[in-house]
Amino acid sequence: MTAPVPLGGRISGRRLAELLGEWRRRGTRRGSADLAAAIRMFVLDGRLAVGTRLPAEREMSEALAVSRTMITAALDQLRAEGLVASRRGAGSWIGLPSGPVAVVPDGVAARDEIDLARAASPAIPGLLTAMDAVRLRVAEHLAGHGYHDQGVPELRARIADRYTARGLPTGPEQILVTSGAQHALALALRMFTGPGDRVLVEQPSYPNALEAVRAGSAVPVPVAMTEQGWDLVGVGAALRQAAPRVAYLVPDFQNPTAHRLDADGREQLAHLLRRTRTPAIVDETMVELDLEGDPLDGPPPVAAFADELVVSIGSASKSHWGGLRVGWIRASADLVQRFVATRSAIDLGSAVFEQLVLAELLAGPDDALRARRADLAEHRDVLAEALREHCPRWRFRLPAGGLFLWVELDAPVSTRIAVAAQNHGVRLAPGSRFGAHGGFERRLRLPYAQPLDVLREAARRLGLVAASVAGCGLVGEGEVTVPVA
Repeated sequence: MTAPVPLGGRISGRRLAELLGEWRRRGTRRGSADLAAAIRMFVLDGRLAVGTRLPAEREMSEALAVSRTMITAALDQLRAEGLVASRRGAGSWIGLPSGPVAVVPDGVAARDEIDLARAASPAIPGLLTAMDAVRLRVAEHLAGHGYHDQGVPELRARIADRYTARGLPTGPEQILVTSGAQHALALALRMFTGPGDRVLVEQPSYPNALEAVRAGSAVPVPVAMTEQGWDLVGVGAALRQAAPRVAYLVPDFQNPTAHRLDADGREQLAHLLRRTRTPAIVDETMVELDLEGDPLDGPPPVAAFADELVVSIGSASKSHWGGLRVGWIRASADLVQRFVATRSAIDLGSAVFEQLVLAELLAGPDDALRARRADLAEHRDVLAEALREHCPRWRFRLPAGGLFLWVELDAPVSTRIAVAAQNHGVRLAPGSRFGAHGGFERRLRLPYAQPLDVLREAARRLGLVAASVAGCGLVGEGEVTVPVA
């Protein structure tokens, strides 16, 4: 049975060449393998969507300045993996693999890859206990309709108490529970922006947030971060000159730089927002991951300095477990009701069971969160030590919190490293993903939420990748071995 021809869009040869960038590894003679690896990365990363029609082989050959033989060989590899489908007379398009995707030439299956593209930890200890506790008392909710458009009252009260403990008095009426922080961001952007509106963002910033801005046909206006953190003078200038409808900011262990804005900086930021009457969506998903202190002793939320202008969003994904899919919005009671009124166009409320589980976790002492922070601090230090050994020319600042190192490479080869890393069983997000308009080819975000032995092995492989791409690591010997569980 032949694959049906999809109705997706088409990418031109010129655009494909721009997307792939410097895909070929220096000195290699395996051009077809390099090309297949480059296309594979963009498919698995979601930037070449399933159904996208590929250029004809002749067009690809001309755009990439390589032989048609190389194009054919690369596409044959991808067809064997199910990532490309073809039909005579209809051309080729991006397909959906039916099984594990092999990364060649090392024969490492995708299920065995070390995933350093996703910054996420496994479930926090005590999650199963909380689920069992909720299971025993969920019956009281079963007699009702199960819809809570603002969220389960018990959870809203717990989240509000957490804000109050951080120095921002909050009541349950100021909390709207969402299905994760990304859902909260989408709701906030829908409230504040329309097509063509400008959104001030940090540069670099969280890729999924940038995609959410673009999905609403808004325009990101980037303000560059400095080595020390936020350029508040630059923020003020952008607020005055670009007149954005809203700002999106991550002041707590910023993604991806892991910087944290201190209390004085938050007060200055609030002054700039008030002076230009610019609302701000403040992302606090990392606030609980203070690896060198207690989050309750950290700087107050930005909303404590400009409550009327700030919409705070948070999530349990980074602190407890991504599988819970519970996030929230904290804003004025009036604005929360406006969110509730417009939410029905997107969804009718978040899952009750998961809300009750998070409420149970927040009801107890912070022992599990303290243990998580201690573990992450150890993981951070282990990855840093391993990188110093295997990639001694890479530079980074040891962050005080969050989930990742923002590494500076010694050459602009981030995309090439991400492509080559697949052949060593490591999945990376290139630095360009974190820029509003690309760039950051000297940067990589490396999460440290993996087990300690996996982090050490990842650093060892990255040393081999760095050496093969640009000579900026240690030259390894022998084949890369992948442990199989």
